[in-house]
Parts: sequence; structure tokens; C-alpha cells
Amino acid sequence: MPLEAVEARRLYRQVADQLRSLIDSGEYAVGSRLPTERELAEQLKISRPTVREALIALEVEGRLRIRVGSGIYVIEPAAVAAPAPASVIEGPFELLRAREFLESAIAEEAARVATKGDIARIDASLVAMENVEHPGEASMVHDRAFHVAIAGSLGNAVLVRVVGELFDQRLNPYFAQLAHYFESPGTWRTALDEHHAVRDAIVAHDPGAARDAMRDHLARSQDRFAQNFGAENAARPSSGRAARSTAKPSKPQHAPKKKRAASSSARRR
Repeated sequence: MPLEAVEARRLYRQVADQLRSLIDSGEYAVGSRLPTERELAEQLKISRPTVREALIALEVEGRLRIRVGSGIYVIEPAAVAAPAPASVIEGPFELLRAREFLESAIAEEAARVATKGDIARIDASLVAMENVEHPGEASMVHDRAFHVAIAGSLGNAVLVRVVGELFDQRLNPYFAQLAHYFESPGTWRTALDEHHAVRDAIVAHDPGAARDAMRDHLARSQDRFAQNFGAENAARPSSGRAARSTAKPSKPQHAPKKKRAASSSARRR
């Protein structure tokens, strides 16, 4: 018997597959509400961002609808369709963690080597960002230009390409759907202030401050996308198949709500 290729399945896809199976089996009926992200994360012993990636993937597939302030509901799919080609789609938090790791190191080196011309390009992108509406296509163009300009100061075309390609993953359907819930003119203003902090550290030729400012910016981006959907205490149906406990995942007893800010450990799997 010939060997078959082994696919390394991303963790959020494994969670999405479990939830899809429960929906298909009728364990979660159309119209029923799923457990909260916190409950699912506790049952599966994974991070809430991973659960969120799974839920967003199922929403893009047309299996769930997320109603901010109410909950996560099973919906009737318009047509039976194969799941999205997940093998080529990274989760939003995967991408942001990768960018946090890579771009903080790039910013650190940029603070050592950036020339007046490099800083002028960084400043030009910031000016453009100041004068654009968000969310929108134009704001993403200028945001991308800022990150690429910092990478460009290192004089390495590979890094420029990698930074640009990672940023472009914001256009993938999972990232776009997540951004739909949490991006606003207010978050844009906050992100712009974070960009200025990176720029100022590079201009001051302070590698440590530049590294920390970029890491802080991308970590805060993850925090913004991990905000509560607002349904942690929503009441759940008490009867019907959707209310029964299941093994994968089972419906937990309500635990006291924990009020804390997202942290670096919460973002890690």
C-alpha cells in the first residue's frame, strides 16, 4: 500500500472540524446558540484566539452567524459546500503572531541603519494614513506602505517581500471577517499612534525602543481582534438537542466570569 502525504492540520481547523461535525450531526441544531468562546477554550484547553479563528472560519463557510452582544448561532447553510481551502489560509492570530516576531526584529535593526531617505518614506506613509478614512482599501494601502518602508530600510529585498506578503494576508476571508467586527475609525487612530511610537524610536536610533514599540503595536492588534463579542453571560436554551452535554466539546457548567485584559500568554497556543 503506498504511503499517503501527511497534512499538518492547523489547530483552529481541528476545532472548526469538531464543531462542524456536531452541527452536521444535529447536536447543535439550526437556530441554537453555541457555548461562548471562553467555555469552548476551557473545554478544549486551548487559547480563546484559536477558538475565535475556528468560529470565524465556520462563519465564512456559512455555518455560523456571530451576533455581537448576543451569541454565536448555527444557521441554515444556503447550499451544501465544501469547506474553504484551509491549507492555504492562515488564521488571523497566526499571522499577527508571526508579524510580531518578525517585524519587531526588523524595527530594531531599522533603528540602527535607517537613513534620512528611509525615514522620509516612513513619514510619507504616516502622513497618508492621517488623511484617509478607515476602514477602507486606501487605509490598508498606506498601512502596508508603513511596514514595508521600515523593512526597506534594511536593504534586503527578501524581507521587504516577506513583510508585504504577510500584510497582504489581511485580505484573506478569515482575516477580513474578523476585522469586520472590530476595526473602526477609533481603532485606526489608536493604531496610528502606535505607528508614530515606532517611527519616533527609529528616528531616535534606539533599537530597543523600536523593537518594543513594534512588538507592542502588533500585540495590541491581537488584543483588539480578541475583544469580547459581548455574549459571555447570554442565557442558553434549556431544552432540545442543542442543550445536551456532548463530549467533543461538552457544554460546561457556567464558571465565574473572569475580567482581565488579554495577555501575551492568552495569545499563545
